Amino acid sequence: MTGPVRDTAAMIAGMAPKAMPGRFVFCSTADPALAARAAPLALGSFREAEGLSLILPETEARALGFDAALPMACIILTVASALDGVGLTAAVAAALAEAGIPCNMVAAFHHDHVFVPAKELSRALDLLKARARAG
Repeated sequence: MTGPVRDTAAMIAGMAPKAMPGRFVFCSTADPALAARAAPLALGSFREAEGLSLILPETEARALGFDAALPMACIILTVASALDGVGLTAAVAAALAEAGIPCNMVAAFHHDHVFVPAKELSRALDLLKARARAG
């Protein structure tokens, strides 16, 4: 097994974007009881001064009473990008921004994840695949 990819061009060419099943909602709570119920359901979370931010499956977010007006789709960049790699996030965000598609980037240990409005999933995937082919 090879190590994580650090070279910018190699990360972009190898990003191989694929859609994760489901729809997700970004939400936040400062209520400790609600945070305790929601956290085990979260795909990801981050503590901010305003409260616990969560990425929840849409169904669970709605059931817990969160605003789910902007369901997001998740695109996994399957390249094993290095945490200290430079340029992948910028290339992805720029490609989507040029097309008018908003995105939220979440970097995890093995892969980067791109959240886009669910209605934009197909177009975003096509754009990112084209960006990967262009290198």
